[in-house]
Amino acid sequence: MGVLDLFKRATSPVSRRFSYRPPPTQELFDDEFQRKLEMLALVSRKVFAGRMRAERRTKKKGSGVEFADHRNYAEGDDFRYVDWNIYQRFGKLLVRLYEEEEDLSIYLIVDCSSSMAFGDSKKFDHARRLCAALAYVGLANLDRVTIVGVSDGELVRMPPTRGKGRIFKVLNFLRQLEASGTTELAETLRMFVAQHKRRGLAVLISDLYDPAGFEGGINMLRFNKFEPFVLHIVDNREARPDLKGDIRIYDCETGDERELTVTAQMLEKISEAWRQYRESIERFCASRQVSYFAAPVDIPFEELVLQVFRRGGFLR
Repeated sequence: MGVLDLFKRATSPVSRRFSYRPPPTQELFDDEFQRKLEMLALVSRKVFAGRMRAERRTKKKGSGVEFADHRNYAEGDDFRYVDWNIYQRFGKLLVRLYEEEEDLSIYLIVDCSSSMAFGDSKKFDHARRLCAALAYVGLANLDRVTIVGVSDGELVRMPPTRGKGRIFKVLNFLRQLEASGTTELAETLRMFVAQHKRRGLAVLISDLYDPAGFEGGINMLRFNKFEPFVLHIVDNREARPDLKGDIRIYDCETGDERELTVTAQMLEKISEAWRQYRESIERFCASRQVSYFAAPVDIPFEELVLQVFRRGGFLR
């Protein structure tokens, strides 16, 4: 058994067969949460208007307002787009082309596997709050927002919506999501790209604990011309789990179990494996120019969203 395998098992001491449900928590989206959403939307509009507006334009050429290029006149072209100044100077009939602006399609993909609810369900709650905040920012900027929950090789989808008045639809959808089943990012994201032909920004919100590896899911988005943005949900308590002595551990997603004796040396190996795993994710994303952002559960969601704004990669 490798060190990474040991880490995955030792941090998942709950079996699926126990039909695990996290303990009741406070309301996910209370009045204070909604006030923070409005603050984030105001900040995003300033960023959007100030320095990132141009990034929103597609490379499509059409009948927009920003000049892009010329091409030779062809029979049937609209005379309104002929550049008469060039005709007077050079005697050539050229048609002006313009860039079209399109609303950005934002896909927020939430990992709903059992590992997200490990312990006190803090990771899953954190993921849903971050998802709601990013959705509200997108809706406030009139982007087209879709939310998808993924687990067990399946997905559940909130259809595309637009306008910040639709935030209550988003909150209701996120409240109903439950964390259960296995992490199968490659399979679920294969289904995602097959069902969503309109390309756009795909924000993967996950702890990335996939036995088959996190790479397959991210590559599935890359190879199908989505723009991946990895929001890595991190619980630093998992670096050194509170385990000691002779214990029986369970994998919370597969139900596999094993008996072992936990020593101080083993805990050090688990901590080192956890660190190496995080670094491997960062290296993978950096080497493939995939936007990556670590989101520790002990940092308030609004601070993380502001950090995302400062770093760039989400607002377009």
